[in-house]
Amino acid sequence: MHELGIVFHIMDSLEEVAKENDLTQIQSVTVEVGEVSTVIPEYLTDCWNWAIRKKELLTGCEMKVETIHAVTHCDGCGRDYGTVAHGRICPHCGSEKTWLITGNEINIKEITVPES
Repeated sequence: MHELGIVFHIMDSLEEVAKENDLTQIQSVTVEVGEVSTVIPEYLTDCWNWAIRKKELLTGCEMKVETIHAVTHCDGCGRDYGTVAHGRICPHCGSEKTWLITGNEINIKEITVPES
């Protein structure tokens, strides 16, 4: 379960942001997860809810997960298509000369803090 490692990395990043900005509490974090990143959003939030109990800064912090759709580009015909629906072979021309544009990444999109 690599989701726990990802959660620890997110927590470390949030602690750095908090330190740089003199924050004592973070209310929520929005994370973007690529559709083909191999991260299971439910596992990610389960790990998050377990791990935040150990950090005062993150007590009660909600994790919101947004999906980044996987899109592949075909060098054969120059078109883009949905990766999950069609895989590696271009549905437009049948070429295997394709590469993933988006959908494999994991990003911290937004951090919300309580109003002062």
